Amino acid sequence: MKVIKRNALDIPLEEAHGGSGSRKVYATSEHTTGDKLEAITHGYLSAGSVFDWHNHEKIDEAMIVLSGSGQVHDEDGIYGYQDGDVFVFPAGVQHKISNTSKSANEYIFVRVKE
Repeated sequence: MKVIKRNALDIPLEEAHGGSGSRKVYATSEHTTGDKLEAITHGYLSAGSVFDWHNHEKIDEAMIVLSGSGQVHDEDGIYGYQDGDVFVFPAGVQHKISNTSKSANEYIFVRVKE
């Protein structure tokens, strides 16, 4: 396998979570020799939008807030977020992400298979 170079500007934007937000998929297991990476994505959530309740079976997910503010919900509570915050969602944990601000939010998501 050789080094793979991609330009984020050339990666298409696609719907995420039924169209509530969007994302660019930067890398998947197709880009690596290992079998643990599920995906690295750049998520976008417009003002007032929600990545509704969901989980990732057998996939741990880390979320890095690049810009914006809002709330993360899980079965135990509601947690505010802002630029620079990092959340880790263990496999199978139900969660949702709400943009409660008046501007678009951006995130990097890293999903790793158990």
